[in-house]
Amino acid sequence: METQDNETFRDSMSTITEEGKRAWIFPKKPSGKFYKYRTWVSYALLAFLLVSPFIKINGNQFLMFNILERRFNIFSFPFWPQDFHLFVISMIIGVVFITLFTVAFGRIFCGWICPQTIFMEMVFRRIEYWIEGDRGKQIRLSKQPWNAEKIRKKGLKLIVFLIISFLIANVFLAYLISSDRLIQYITDGPLNHVSTLIPLAIFTAVFYFVFAWFREQVCIIACPYGRLQGVLLDTKSIVVAYDHKRGEAENGRKKFRKNEDREVLGHGDCIDCFQCVHVCPTGIDIRNGTQLECVNCTACIDECDYIMESINLPKGLIRYASEENIENKTPFKLTNRIKGYLAVLVILIGLLTGMLFLRNDIEATILRLPGQLYEHKDNNIISNVFTYKLLNKTTNDIKNVRFKLMSHKGELKLVATSDNFIVPSEGISKGTLFIEINNSTLTGDRNKIKIGVYQGDKLIETTTANFLGPRSFK
Repeated sequence: METQDNETFRDSMSTITEEGKRAWIFPKKPSGKFYKYRTWVSYALLAFLLVSPFIKINGNQFLMFNILERRFNIFSFPFWPQDFHLFVISMIIGVVFITLFTVAFGRIFCGWICPQTIFMEMVFRRIEYWIEGDRGKQIRLSKQPWNAEKIRKKGLKLIVFLIISFLIANVFLAYLISSDRLIQYITDGPLNHVSTLIPLAIFTAVFYFVFAWFREQVCIIACPYGRLQGVLLDTKSIVVAYDHKRGEAENGRKKFRKNEDREVLGHGDCIDCFQCVHVCPTGIDIRNGTQLECVNCTACIDECDYIMESINLPKGLIRYASEENIENKTPFKLTNRIKGYLAVLVILIGLLTGMLFLRNDIEATILRLPGQLYEHKDNNIISNVFTYKLLNKTTNDIKNVRFKLMSHKGELKLVATSDNFIVPSEGISKGTLFIEINNSTLTGDRNKIKIGVYQGDKLIETTTANFLGPRSFK
Protein backbone atom coordinates (compact mmCIF):
# COMPACT_ATOMS: atom_id res chain seq x y z
CA MET A 1 0.00 0.00 0.00
CA GLU A 2 1.34 3.42 -1.00
CA THR A 3 1.16 6.25 1.49
CA GLN A 4 1.70 9.95 1.20
CA ASP A 5 5.21 9.56 2.67
CA ASN A 6 6.27 6.82 0.25
CA GLU A 7 7.82 8.48 -2.79
CA THR A 8 9.27 5.37 -4.49
CA PHE A 9 6.66 5.64 -7.27
CA ARG A 10 8.49 8.74 -8.52
CA ASP A 11 11.56 6.63 -9.32
CA SER A 12 9.90 5.06 -12.37
CA MET A 13 7.49 5.90 -15.18
CA SER A 14 4.20 4.17 -15.87
CA THR A 15 5.06 3.82 -19.58
CA ILE A 16 8.48 2.20 -19.03
CA THR A 17 9.07 -1.28 -17.62
CA GLU A 18 11.84 -2.16 -15.16
CA GLU A 19 13.81 -3.53 -18.13
CA GLY A 20 13.54 -0.14 -19.87
CA LYS A 21 11.05 -1.29 -22.51
CA ARG A 22 7.83 0.39 -23.56
CA ALA A 23 4.87 -0.45 -21.31
CA TRP A 24 1.70 0.04 -23.34
CA ILE A 25 -1.19 1.78 -21.60
CA PHE A 26 -4.66 0.34 -22.16
CA PRO A 27 -6.98 2.80 -20.36
CA LYS A 28 -10.54 1.86 -19.60
CA LYS A 29 -13.15 3.77 -21.56
CA PRO A 30 -14.17 6.72 -19.34
CA SER A 31 -17.70 7.85 -18.64
CA GLY A 32 -19.39 10.25 -16.26
CA LYS A 33 -20.24 13.88 -15.68
CA PHE A 34 -16.83 15.39 -16.31
CA TYR A 35 -16.20 13.21 -19.36
CA LYS A 36 -19.46 14.46 -20.84
CA TYR A 37 -18.41 18.07 -20.24
CA ARG A 38 -14.98 17.38 -21.72
CA THR A 39 -16.64 15.83 -24.78
CA TRP A 40 -18.66 18.99 -25.41
CA VAL A 41 -15.62 21.22 -24.93
CA SER A 42 -13.47 18.97 -27.13
CA TYR A 43 -15.94 18.87 -30.00
CA ALA A 44 -16.30 22.65 -29.87
CA LEU A 45 -12.51 23.08 -29.95
CA LEU A 46 -12.15 20.47 -32.71
CA ALA A 47 -14.70 22.34 -34.82
CA PHE A 48 -12.84 25.59 -34.13
CA LEU A 49 -9.49 24.01 -35.03
CA LEU A 50 -10.75 22.45 -38.27
CA VAL A 51 -12.75 25.46 -39.45
CA SER A 52 -10.50 28.38 -38.41
CA PRO A 53 -8.15 28.35 -41.44
CA PHE A 54 -11.17 28.42 -43.76
CA ILE A 55 -12.92 31.38 -42.09
CA LYS A 56 -12.23 34.86 -43.41
CA ILE A 57 -13.07 38.23 -41.88
CA ASN A 58 -12.51 41.31 -44.04
CA GLY A 59 -10.64 39.08 -46.46
CA ASN A 60 -8.16 37.88 -43.80
CA GLN A 61 -7.88 34.24 -42.80
CA PHE A 62 -9.01 33.90 -39.19
CA LEU A 63 -5.85 32.06 -38.09
CA MET A 64 -2.68 31.67 -40.15
CA PHE A 65 0.96 31.11 -39.21
CA ASN A 66 2.92 31.39 -42.45
CA ILE A 67 6.41 31.12 -41.01
CA LEU A 68 8.24 30.99 -44.35
CA GLU A 69 6.72 34.26 -45.61
CA ARG A 70 6.62 35.71 -42.07
CA ARG A 71 2.91 36.45 -42.27
CA PHE A 72 0.58 35.73 -39.39
CA ASN A 73 -3.15 36.21 -38.89
CA ILE A 74 -4.47 36.04 -35.34
CA PHE A 75 -8.26 36.35 -35.04
CA SER A 76 -8.21 37.88 -38.56
CA PHE A 77 -5.71 40.60 -37.57
CA PRO A 78 -2.79 40.40 -40.04
CA PHE A 79 0.72 40.60 -38.64
CA TRP A 80 3.59 41.35 -41.03
CA PRO A 81 7.35 41.29 -40.27
CA GLN A 82 6.98 44.99 -39.40
CA ASP A 83 4.43 43.96 -36.74
CA PHE A 84 6.68 41.38 -35.13
CA HIS A 85 6.52 43.21 -31.80
CA LEU A 86 2.72 42.80 -31.79
CA PHE A 87 3.03 39.10 -32.55
CA VAL A 88 5.53 38.70 -29.71
CA ILE A 89 3.18 40.45 -27.28
CA SER A 90 0.36 38.14 -28.40
CA MET A 91 2.52 35.08 -27.72
CA ILE A 92 3.55 36.45 -24.31
CA ILE A 93 -0.13 36.96 -23.46
CA GLY A 94 -0.77 33.31 -24.33
CA VAL A 95 2.09 32.15 -22.11
CA VAL A 96 0.98 34.34 -19.18
CA PHE A 97 -2.61 33.14 -19.60
CA ILE A 98 -1.56 29.47 -19.44
CA THR A 99 0.75 30.21 -16.51
CA LEU A 100 -2.08 31.92 -14.63
CA PHE A 101 -4.39 28.95 -15.13
CA THR A 102 -1.63 26.56 -14.05
CA VAL A 103 -1.00 28.48 -10.83
CA ALA A 104 -4.73 28.56 -10.06
CA PHE A 105 -6.04 25.27 -11.51
CA GLY A 106 -3.03 23.08 -12.21
CA ARG A 107 -2.65 21.30 -15.53
CA ILE A 108 -6.25 21.90 -16.57
CA PHE A 109 -5.07 23.18 -19.98
CA CYS A 110 -3.64 19.73 -20.78
CA GLY A 111 -6.79 17.81 -19.94
CA TRP A 112 -9.37 20.12 -21.46
CA ILE A 113 -7.80 22.31 -24.17
CA CYS A 114 -4.52 20.82 -25.45
CA PRO A 115 -4.88 19.59 -29.08
CA GLN A 116 -2.74 16.53 -28.28
CA THR A 117 -5.16 15.39 -25.56
CA ILE A 118 -8.27 16.25 -27.57
CA PHE A 119 -7.18 14.34 -30.68
CA MET A 120 -5.79 11.43 -28.66
CA GLU A 121 -8.70 10.93 -26.26
CA MET A 122 -11.67 12.17 -28.28
CA VAL A 123 -10.72 10.98 -31.77
CA PHE A 124 -8.04 8.27 -31.95
CA ARG A 125 -8.83 6.59 -28.62
CA ARG A 126 -12.55 6.46 -29.46
CA ILE A 127 -11.79 4.84 -32.81
CA GLU A 128 -9.64 2.32 -30.94
CA TYR A 129 -12.52 1.50 -28.58
CA TRP A 130 -14.82 1.10 -31.62
CA ILE A 131 -12.47 -1.29 -33.44
CA GLU A 132 -10.72 -3.19 -30.63
CA GLY A 133 -13.12 -2.82 -27.70
CA ASP A 134 -12.57 -1.63 -24.15
CA ARG A 135 -9.53 -2.17 -21.91
CA GLY A 136 -9.92 -5.92 -21.36
CA LYS A 137 -10.45 -6.72 -25.03
CA GLN A 138 -7.49 -4.57 -26.05
CA ILE A 139 -5.19 -6.34 -23.60
CA ARG A 140 -6.33 -9.77 -24.85
CA LEU A 141 -5.93 -8.70 -28.47
CA SER A 142 -2.42 -7.45 -27.78
CA LYS A 143 -1.37 -10.73 -26.13
CA GLN A 144 -2.94 -13.10 -28.62
CA PRO A 145 -0.90 -14.41 -31.60
CA TRP A 146 -1.29 -12.86 -35.04
CA ASN A 147 -4.41 -14.45 -36.47
CA ALA A 148 -7.15 -13.30 -38.84
CA GLU A 149 -8.98 -11.33 -36.14
CA LYS A 150 -5.86 -9.48 -34.96
CA ILE A 151 -4.71 -8.69 -38.51
CA ARG A 152 -8.18 -7.44 -39.45
CA LYS A 153 -8.56 -5.17 -36.40
CA LYS A 154 -4.99 -3.86 -36.38
CA GLY A 155 -5.06 -3.31 -40.16
CA LEU A 156 -8.38 -1.45 -40.05
CA LYS A 157 -7.11 0.74 -37.20
CA LEU A 158 -3.92 1.52 -39.12
CA ILE A 159 -5.87 2.56 -42.23
CA VAL A 160 -8.33 4.75 -40.29
CA PHE A 161 -5.51 6.36 -38.29
CA LEU A 162 -3.62 7.14 -41.51
CA ILE A 163 -6.68 8.72 -43.12
CA ILE A 164 -7.35 10.92 -40.09
CA SER A 165 -3.64 11.83 -39.84
CA PHE A 166 -3.72 12.86 -43.50
CA LEU A 167 -6.78 15.06 -42.93
CA ILE A 168 -5.15 16.68 -39.87
CA ALA A 169 -1.98 17.27 -41.91
CA ASN A 170 -4.03 19.10 -44.57
CA VAL A 171 -5.63 21.34 -41.98
CA PHE A 172 -2.22 21.95 -40.42
CA LEU A 173 -0.90 22.91 -43.86
CA ALA A 174 -3.80 25.34 -44.31
CA TYR A 175 -2.60 27.17 -41.18
CA LEU A 176 0.91 27.39 -42.63
CA ILE A 177 0.39 28.30 -46.31
CA SER A 178 -3.22 29.64 -46.18
CA SER A 179 -6.40 27.77 -47.04
CA ASP A 180 -6.71 29.49 -50.44
CA ARG A 181 -3.34 28.16 -51.54
CA LEU A 182 -4.11 24.69 -50.16
CA ILE A 183 -7.40 24.52 -52.08
CA GLN A 184 -5.63 25.75 -55.21
CA TYR A 185 -2.99 23.03 -54.86
CA ILE A 186 -5.68 20.37 -54.41
CA THR A 187 -7.53 21.67 -57.48
CA ASP A 188 -4.37 21.77 -59.58
CA GLY A 189 -3.46 18.22 -58.58
CA PRO A 190 -0.84 17.01 -56.09
CA LEU A 191 1.72 16.12 -58.78
CA ASN A 192 1.84 19.75 -59.89
CA HIS A 193 3.00 20.77 -56.40
CA VAL A 194 5.45 18.08 -55.31
CA SER A 195 7.30 20.56 -53.10
CA THR A 196 4.12 20.82 -51.00
CA LEU A 197 3.18 17.15 -51.29
CA ILE A 198 6.42 16.07 -49.59
CA PRO A 199 5.84 18.19 -46.42
CA LEU A 200 2.24 16.95 -46.39
CA ALA A 201 3.48 13.35 -46.37
CA ILE A 202 5.95 14.19 -43.58
CA PHE A 203 3.21 15.85 -41.48
CA THR A 204 0.96 12.82 -42.01
CA ALA A 205 3.73 10.48 -40.85
CA VAL A 206 4.44 12.65 -37.79
CA PHE A 207 0.78 12.78 -36.73
CA TYR A 208 0.41 9.03 -37.27
CA PHE A 209 3.55 8.37 -35.21
CA VAL A 210 2.35 10.62 -32.39
CA PHE A 211 -1.21 9.28 -32.13
CA ALA A 212 -0.64 5.64 -33.06
CA TRP A 213 2.64 4.95 -31.24
CA PHE A 214 4.09 7.78 -29.12
CA ARG A 215 0.69 8.69 -27.65
CA GLU A 216 0.72 9.59 -23.92
CA GLN A 217 4.52 9.81 -23.95
CA VAL A 218 4.17 13.20 -25.64
CA CYS A 219 2.73 14.52 -22.37
CA ILE A 220 5.19 12.63 -20.17
CA ILE A 221 8.46 12.90 -22.09
CA ALA A 222 8.28 15.50 -24.87
CA CYS A 223 6.07 18.27 -23.51
CA PRO A 224 7.91 20.75 -21.26
CA TYR A 225 4.67 21.98 -19.72
CA GLY A 226 4.50 19.01 -17.33
CA ARG A 227 7.85 20.01 -15.84
CA LEU A 228 6.79 23.64 -15.72
CA GLN A 229 3.85 22.78 -13.46
CA GLY A 230 6.30 21.58 -10.81
CA VAL A 231 7.57 25.15 -10.58
CA LEU A 232 4.19 26.85 -10.77
CA LEU A 233 2.02 24.68 -8.51
CA ASP A 234 1.78 25.27 -4.78
CA THR A 235 -0.38 23.93 -1.97
CA LYS A 236 -3.15 26.39 -2.88
CA SER A 237 -3.47 25.29 -6.56
CA ILE A 238 -6.64 23.44 -7.53
CA VAL A 239 -5.72 20.07 -9.09
CA VAL A 240 -7.24 16.63 -9.55
CA ALA A 241 -6.48 15.28 -6.10
CA TYR A 242 -7.14 12.20 -3.97
CA ASP A 243 -8.50 12.93 -0.49
CA HIS A 244 -6.00 10.74 1.36
CA LYS A 245 -7.35 11.74 4.79
CA ARG A 246 -10.76 10.34 3.92
CA GLY A 247 -9.51 7.52 1.71
CA GLU A 248 -6.84 6.13 4.06
CA ALA A 249 -8.18 7.02 7.52
CA GLU A 250 -6.15 5.41 10.35
CA ASN A 251 -5.63 1.90 8.98
CA GLY A 252 -5.45 2.58 5.24
CA ARG A 253 -7.41 1.20 2.33
CA LYS A 254 -9.30 -2.06 2.33
CA LYS A 255 -11.25 -4.10 -0.19
CA PHE A 256 -15.00 -3.65 0.05
CA ARG A 257 -17.03 -6.17 1.98
CA LYS A 258 -20.77 -6.00 2.25
CA ASN A 259 -22.27 -5.03 5.61
CA GLU A 260 -18.83 -4.22 7.03
CA ASP A 261 -18.46 -1.10 9.19
CA ARG A 262 -15.28 0.39 7.74
CA GLU A 263 -15.35 3.36 10.11
CA VAL A 264 -15.28 1.14 13.20
CA LEU A 265 -12.39 -0.86 11.72
CA GLY A 266 -10.51 2.37 11.02
CA HIS A 267 -10.32 1.93 7.26
CA GLY A 268 -10.82 4.74 4.78
CA ASP A 269 -13.37 4.98 1.98
CA CYS A 270 -10.91 3.82 -0.70
CA ILE A 271 -11.71 0.18 -1.47
CA ASP A 272 -8.50 -0.35 -3.46
CA CYS A 273 -10.40 -1.30 -6.64
CA PHE A 274 -7.73 0.26 -8.92
CA GLN A 275 -10.42 1.61 -11.27
CA CYS A 276 -8.88 5.10 -11.04
CA VAL A 277 -5.59 3.56 -12.28
CA HIS A 278 -7.21 1.52 -15.05
CA VAL A 279 -9.04 4.53 -16.47
CA CYS A 280 -6.00 6.85 -16.39
CA PRO A 281 -4.68 7.63 -19.92
CA THR A 282 -1.12 7.98 -18.59
CA GLY A 283 -1.27 4.93 -16.31
CA ILE A 284 -0.58 6.63 -12.97
CA ASP A 285 -2.09 6.06 -9.54
CA ILE A 286 -3.62 9.38 -8.50
CA ARG A 287 -3.64 8.17 -4.90
CA ASN A 288 0.10 8.76 -4.79
CA GLY A 289 -0.49 12.49 -5.02
CA THR A 290 0.19 15.15 -7.65
CA GLN A 291 2.45 13.77 -10.37
CA LEU A 292 4.11 15.09 -13.50
CA GLU A 293 2.23 12.58 -15.67
CA CYS A 294 -1.24 13.73 -14.55
CA VAL A 295 -2.95 15.80 -17.25
CA ASN A 296 -6.03 16.62 -15.13
CA CYS A 297 -8.36 14.80 -17.53
CA THR A 298 -10.82 14.01 -14.66
CA ALA A 299 -11.33 10.39 -15.82
CA CYS A 300 -10.37 9.16 -12.34
CA ILE A 301 -12.90 11.53 -10.74
CA ASP A 302 -15.76 10.10 -12.80
CA GLU A 303 -14.69 6.51 -12.20
CA CYS A 304 -14.25 6.97 -8.45
CA ASP A 305 -17.59 8.76 -8.13
CA TYR A 306 -19.27 5.83 -9.88
CA ILE A 307 -17.64 3.33 -7.48
CA MET A 308 -18.50 5.41 -4.40
CA GLU A 309 -22.10 5.73 -5.55
CA SER A 310 -22.40 1.98 -6.16
CA ILE A 311 -21.31 1.15 -2.58
CA ASN A 312 -23.33 3.96 -0.98
CA LEU A 313 -20.40 6.14 0.04
CA PRO A 314 -20.15 9.90 -0.58
CA LYS A 315 -18.71 10.98 -3.91
CA GLY A 316 -15.71 13.27 -4.14
CA LEU A 317 -12.99 10.95 -2.84
CA ILE A 318 -11.08 12.12 -5.93
CA ARG A 319 -12.01 15.65 -6.89
CA TYR A 320 -10.78 19.08 -7.89
CA ALA A 321 -9.15 20.37 -4.72
CA SER A 322 -6.01 21.98 -3.38
CA GLU A 323 -3.65 20.35 -0.92
CA GLU A 324 -4.65 22.89 1.71
CA ASN A 325 -8.32 22.14 1.08
CA ILE A 326 -7.75 18.43 1.72
CA GLU A 327 -5.54 18.96 4.76
CA ASN A 328 -7.32 21.89 6.42
CA LYS A 329 -10.60 22.37 4.47
CA THR A 330 -9.27 25.77 3.35
CA PRO A 331 -11.45 27.22 0.54
CA PHE A 332 -9.90 28.49 -2.69
CA LYS A 333 -9.00 32.17 -2.77
CA LEU A 334 -6.95 34.50 -4.93
CA THR A 335 -3.34 34.48 -3.76
CA ASN A 336 -0.84 37.27 -4.29
CA ARG A 337 0.78 35.23 -7.06
CA ILE A 338 -2.51 34.88 -8.91
CA LYS A 339 -3.25 38.59 -8.46
CA GLY A 340 0.22 39.40 -9.83
CA TYR A 341 -0.29 37.26 -12.94
CA LEU A 342 -3.76 38.76 -13.42
CA ALA A 343 -2.34 42.27 -13.26
CA VAL A 344 0.37 41.42 -15.81
CA LEU A 345 -2.20 39.78 -18.09
CA VAL A 346 -4.55 42.79 -17.95
CA ILE A 347 -1.68 45.19 -18.66
CA LEU A 348 -0.46 43.13 -21.64
CA ILE A 349 -3.97 42.79 -23.10
CA GLY A 350 -4.52 46.53 -22.69
CA LEU A 351 -1.17 47.27 -24.33
CA LEU A 352 -1.88 44.96 -27.27
CA THR A 353 -5.40 46.36 -27.73
CA GLY A 354 -4.10 49.93 -27.77
CA MET A 355 -1.33 49.09 -30.23
CA LEU A 356 -3.79 47.30 -32.53
CA PHE A 357 -6.10 50.31 -32.60
CA LEU A 358 -3.18 52.66 -33.25
CA ARG A 359 -1.72 50.47 -35.99
CA ASN A 360 -2.07 51.87 -39.50
CA ASP A 361 -3.24 49.93 -42.53
CA ILE A 362 -0.16 51.01 -44.42
CA GLU A 363 3.50 50.90 -43.37
CA ALA A 364 5.83 53.48 -44.93
CA THR A 365 9.61 53.35 -45.09
CA ILE A 366 11.59 56.16 -46.76
CA LEU A 367 15.38 55.94 -46.82
CA ARG A 368 18.03 58.09 -48.44
CA LEU A 369 19.60 56.35 -51.43
CA PRO A 370 22.86 54.75 -50.20
CA GLY A 371 26.05 56.34 -51.45
CA GLN A 372 24.32 59.48 -52.73
CA LEU A 373 25.15 62.93 -51.36
CA TYR A 374 23.00 66.02 -51.72
CA GLU A 375 22.85 68.06 -54.92
CA HIS A 376 23.14 71.87 -54.86
CA LYS A 377 20.75 73.41 -57.41
CA ASP A 378 19.92 76.94 -58.52
CA ASN A 379 18.28 79.41 -56.14
CA ASN A 380 20.02 77.80 -53.13
CA ILE A 381 17.96 74.60 -53.46
CA ILE A 382 19.32 71.37 -51.93
CA SER A 383 18.10 68.07 -53.42
CA ASN A 384 18.26 64.56 -51.92
CA VAL A 385 17.20 61.31 -53.56
CA PHE A 386 15.28 58.70 -51.52
CA THR A 387 13.77 55.25 -52.00
CA TYR A 388 10.34 54.49 -50.59
CA LYS A 389 8.48 51.30 -49.75
CA LEU A 390 4.79 51.19 -48.86
CA LEU A 391 3.33 47.99 -47.41
CA ASN A 392 -0.44 47.51 -47.63
CA LYS A 393 -1.57 45.33 -44.69
CA THR A 394 -5.19 45.12 -45.86
CA THR A 395 -6.93 42.92 -48.44
CA ASN A 396 -8.09 45.95 -50.46
CA ASP A 397 -6.17 48.17 -52.86
CA ILE A 398 -5.35 51.58 -51.40
CA LYS A 399 -5.88 54.07 -54.22
CA ASN A 400 -5.00 57.69 -54.80
CA VAL A 401 -1.90 57.57 -52.58
CA ARG A 402 0.44 60.54 -52.52
CA PHE A 403 3.32 61.97 -50.45
CA LYS A 404 3.52 65.37 -48.83
CA LEU A 405 6.46 67.07 -47.10
CA MET A 406 5.16 68.12 -43.67
CA SER A 407 8.11 69.45 -41.68
CA HIS A 408 9.72 71.84 -44.20
CA LYS A 409 8.71 73.97 -47.12
CA GLY A 410 9.92 72.26 -50.23
CA GLU A 411 9.03 70.10 -53.20
CA LEU A 412 8.63 66.32 -53.43
CA LYS A 413 8.85 64.62 -56.84
CA LEU A 414 8.24 60.94 -57.66
CA VAL A 415 10.37 59.23 -60.30
CA ALA A 416 8.74 57.24 -63.13
CA THR A 417 5.27 57.37 -61.60
CA SER A 418 2.44 59.84 -61.10
CA ASP A 419 1.99 61.79 -57.90
CA ASN A 420 -1.09 59.65 -57.10
CA PHE A 421 -0.64 55.89 -57.28
CA ILE A 422 -2.09 52.58 -56.00
CA VAL A 423 -0.69 50.30 -53.30
CA PRO A 424 -1.99 46.78 -54.11
CA SER A 425 -3.78 44.66 -51.50
CA GLU A 426 -1.37 42.77 -49.25
CA GLY A 427 1.35 44.09 -51.53
CA ILE A 428 4.24 46.51 -51.65
CA SER A 429 4.82 49.62 -53.73
CA LYS A 430 8.42 50.68 -54.24
CA GLY A 431 9.99 53.62 -55.97
CA THR A 432 12.30 56.60 -55.92
CA LEU A 433 11.59 60.21 -55.07
CA PHE A 434 13.45 63.52 -54.91
CA ILE A 435 12.99 66.06 -52.14
CA GLU A 436 14.11 69.65 -52.71
CA ILE A 437 14.39 72.14 -49.84
CA ASN A 438 15.79 75.67 -49.70
CA ASN A 439 19.11 75.70 -47.86
CA SER A 440 18.00 78.65 -45.76
CA THR A 441 15.46 76.45 -43.94
CA LEU A 442 17.99 73.74 -43.10
CA THR A 443 19.87 73.56 -39.82
CA GLY A 444 23.22 71.92 -40.45
CA ASP A 445 24.33 68.99 -42.56
CA ARG A 446 21.80 66.45 -41.24
CA ASN A 447 18.11 67.33 -40.90
CA LYS A 448 15.19 65.22 -39.75
CA ILE A 449 12.26 65.66 -42.13
CA LYS A 450 8.71 64.43 -41.73
CA ILE A 451 6.76 63.02 -44.67
CA GLY A 452 3.04 62.30 -44.74
CA VAL A 453 1.35 59.54 -46.74
CA TYR A 454 -2.12 60.58 -47.89
CA GLN A 455 -5.04 58.77 -49.45
CA GLY A 456 -6.65 61.66 -51.24
CA ASP A 457 -6.86 64.32 -48.54
CA LYS A 458 -6.75 61.82 -45.63
CA LEU A 459 -3.48 61.35 -43.75
CA ILE A 460 -2.98 57.59 -43.30
CA GLU A 461 0.68 57.36 -42.21
CA THR A 462 3.69 59.49 -41.32
CA THR A 463 7.37 58.66 -41.48
CA THR A 464 10.71 60.43 -41.10
CA ALA A 465 13.97 60.50 -43.04
CA ASN A 466 17.37 62.14 -42.84
CA PHE A 467 17.98 65.00 -45.28
CA LEU A 468 21.57 65.95 -45.99
CA GLY A 469 22.68 69.54 -46.58
CA PRO A 470 25.86 71.63 -46.63
CA ARG A 471 27.72 71.80 -43.37
CA SER A 472 27.41 75.26 -41.88
CA PHE A 473 30.43 76.98 -40.33
CA LYS A 474 29.67 79.61 -37.77
